[in-house]
Amino acid sequence: MRLDPVSLKLFVHVVELGSIAAAAERDHIAAAAVSRRLSELEATLRTQLLKRTNKGVEATPAGAVLLHRARRLLGELDDLAVEMLDWSSGTRGQVRVHANISAITQFLPGEIAAFLARHPAVQVLLVERISSAVVKAVADNEADVGICLLDGPAPGLQTLPYRRDELAVIVPGGHALAGRGAVKLADTLGFDYVGLHTGSAINLRLARASAEAGRTLRLRIQVTSYDALAHMVAAGLGVGVMPRGVALAYTASLGIVTLALDEPWAARELSICMRSHDALPVAARRLVEALREGAPPAAGDRSG
Repeated sequence: MRLDPVSLKLFVHVVELGSIAAAAERDHIAAAAVSRRLSELEATLRTQLLKRTNKGVEATPAGAVLLHRARRLLGELDDLAVEMLDWSSGTRGQVRVHANISAITQFLPGEIAAFLARHPAVQVLLVERISSAVVKAVADNEADVGICLLDGPAPGLQTLPYRRDELAVIVPGGHALAGRGAVKLADTLGFDYVGLHTGSAINLRLARASAEAGRTLRLRIQVTSYDALAHMVAAGLGVGVMPRGVALAYTASLGIVTLALDEPWAARELSICMRSHDALPVAARRLVEALREGAPPAAGDRSG
């Protein structure tokens, strides 16, 4: 048994207006077509739904039951249409975002909060990963959007500039380097280091630069967050490197000293990556557009 929503809508209007002619005029359809649909509806349900009286057309007891159910069903269909419109317009949906710790710590909290204030029905699922894992997650469709540091081309992915940051060296108060405003990496390699976890972009960059200088990076301890790194440095377990914007937040509370890192690679550009901007769900495209506000000028997006 198949019930046609159009026929149910016409049935409701006939009962509400008490006239087939009035319902036909309201719905801009011929009265004969309305009568035919109502007859087909009664045939489908195998029961009389309407009766004629001197006041017009009224619902039978069975028709009264159908009227109640049809109003509820049509209301739910209208709600469904509105909800699907929300999804298609990007005001509702779910966006999977994988990002590295630098993006999550420095930029994403405020930017995602502002986005969700404008789109409260959108859900953002944020996962922290190292940059190489972010790229892989996007390529494997585990994430809609990735935010990370790219160490070369990302084949098959579309990338856009996101934000820039600058690495700095942090040392405990009273450290031999504490009185210097800026240092070279070579100045720090005689000291123990507190490093981030294996595979992190900063650790890889430090190890590479140390090897290029013919020196060894003395990792005394490794941690998984900037907060832990700052506390370990404050405890005197070594020096560390983190984004300057993050480091400055710990200066007063932990008594550490932030030094500029005088190396060309200390200035970094974070990127947004996706398989294809045009193929993203609407909510994800809206999030990318929001994240791109205030991004550094681009000479054009890059596709791997």
